[in-house]
Amino acid sequence: MLRLLLILSLPSLIAAQQPAKKNKLKEQEIIQKVLTNYDWRVRPRGENSSWPDTGGPVVVTVNVYLRSISKIDDVNMEYSAQFTFREEWKDARLAYNRFADENTEVPPFLVLATSEHSDLSQQIWMPDTFFQNEKEARRHLIDKPNVLIRIHPDGSILYSVRLSLVLSCLMSLEYYPLDRQTCLIDLASYAYTTDDIKYIWKVQNPVQLKEGLKQSLPSFDLQDVKTDYCTSKTNTGEYSCLRTKMILRREFSYYLLQLYIPSFMLVIVSWVSFWLDKDSVPARVTLGQSNTDFFEFGHQLQTASGLLHKGAIDVWIGVCLAFIFGALLEFALVNYAARKDMTCNQRLMKQLPTDASGYRQLHASIPPRSSFCCRIFVRRYKERSKRIDVVSRLVFPIGYACFNGICLSARCMLSLPFCFSVLYWAVYLVDRKPVSIYQFFNSTHYPSLSTPLTLTFLVGEYSCARVKINLKREYSYYLIQLYIPCIMLVVVSWVSFWLDKDAVPARVSLGVTTLLTMTTQASGINSKLPPVSYIKAVDVWIGVCLAFIFGALLEYAVVNYYGRKEFLRNQEKSKKMSARMEDCACPSDRPALRLDLSSYRKKTWTPRMPAWFAIIGKTKEISRKVDLISRVTFPSLFIGFLIFYYFFYFIENTVEE
Repeated sequence: MLRLLLILSLPSLIAAQQPAKKNKLKEQEIIQKVLTNYDWRVRPRGENSSWPDTGGPVVVTVNVYLRSISKIDDVNMEYSAQFTFREEWKDARLAYNRFADENTEVPPFLVLATSEHSDLSQQIWMPDTFFQNEKEARRHLIDKPNVLIRIHPDGSILYSVRLSLVLSCLMSLEYYPLDRQTCLIDLASYAYTTDDIKYIWKVQNPVQLKEGLKQSLPSFDLQDVKTDYCTSKTNTGEYSCLRTKMILRREFSYYLLQLYIPSFMLVIVSWVSFWLDKDSVPARVTLGQSNTDFFEFGHQLQTASGLLHKGAIDVWIGVCLAFIFGALLEFALVNYAARKDMTCNQRLMKQLPTDASGYRQLHASIPPRSSFCCRIFVRRYKERSKRIDVVSRLVFPIGYACFNGICLSARCMLSLPFCFSVLYWAVYLVDRKPVSIYQFFNSTHYPSLSTPLTLTFLVGEYSCARVKINLKREYSYYLIQLYIPCIMLVVVSWVSFWLDKDAVPARVSLGVTTLLTMTTQASGINSKLPPVSYIKAVDVWIGVCLAFIFGALLEYAVVNYYGRKEFLRNQEKSKKMSARMEDCACPSDRPALRLDLSSYRKKTWTPRMPAWFAIIGKTKEISRKVDLISRVTFPSLFIGFLIFYYFFYFIENTVEE
């Protein structure tokens, strides 16, 4: 009986030991209570007790989550940025921890909903923050307004909003395209002075960057993001201001492929003129015409960029033009000196007295003493025109190398920090235009999929879903517009190997025309693409095709150089042979000697060689051998490159699929 009574009283004993369940206030009840008699037009009281009336300024803690940077415009000096802007401040009037007691529980925070017209339905006081260098701005309203207002029990408020802004960025373009820019985001209160509002940066991570943001910029590299203060004084008072500094370095690889390498090739091609014979007037003048073509190429690049400022690119194009123009003037000087030498020689021959037999007497004069090197140089190159060409072969490359060294040293100086004084105008004459949003697509060949993932922010953890859209570019258009024309240009440049080495105008015109056509083709293709920092497959293709065409032109310079040396050597041999024949002439009254080769022992075995090597071995002229070797080497290397390009860029992507 006693045991039965204990079992029946056990539930009441357990209930007596458990604490009483607290009542939890609903969010709607709390919001109605705190907003009763609340005037959103009056700012909250500060927390500084030394200010008895107002409590000092309201301290607003700011942090920014930078999502994207795009459309960096060098012409208008502006850029677009998308970020999540967060502000935290304290409003004691909204504190609801006073409603909590032993029997009542309050939630950890309240979320205050907003409508699309938040300005007309404002319920609480918020800082009147504006961006000083903003040209255009908008809030994101899809699917609902991207705004968060969170109220904590002690009256602390978190305000978070997603914004897209077009901001001005004062740029210094003296070193373009080797420049580094500092773009700013300045925010301040529009109406409240430092007596009412004080902005401060959050201590930990004041500016967060989205993962992959530094690598997502097409033409710039985001080197660093710094925070600073920019409190300013005006006629209406002193205003608290926060500044975000984004240091952007322009990517150089795009301009290296589109400007520097093509212009470098054109300058070197102009030096081929120094290795051609002075009598090859059409060929050397054709090479000089590349001056005009390069000027048009540089002008098109400047027009495409839209820059009207003098920068490093102007210095580069100007110096390259000077070297190409100098090569053309050098030939004018060579041609003038050659004609002058010919006129002087003819005049001297006419002035020499003749003897009874009709021969002119030559008198040698001892030249003035000079250095040993000068005597050797003058003795080897007797014509002044030839001396000019030989000197130009050294002076032009050395001068160009020095210029490149100066450019590299100037580029190294860009590591020093820049100081900018920014001037903001008070008048904004900007039309209201929507800001387009870009999305980076990873064009891999994996199937389309949808995967859930979780993103962690400082204000909490949010569930997120992502859809990946895999796009494959159509190849047929580029096959017709790019690959087939480039292959044809490379093959056409090889026609030079089958022409005679004395066909100077034809071979030079062919090389220069194919090189300039290839350069125009490359600039046309890349003008449709953004100036990205990495090397694309089309850059590899165009670069190798340019190298083959450039190599074919340099090959003829080697052929022409050895051809002229062989011609001079044959002339000397013919003169010596004619002199020997005159000394060893057989008298007319003596019979000629006959050589009997019947007893000469013939070779019984000769090693067999491949037909192609046999042809090269039979050819004694070095210039001829260079052409024969080039006929095989250039096509073989190009076919090897085509196989490598196909397997690396096509087969590998197919295997990944």
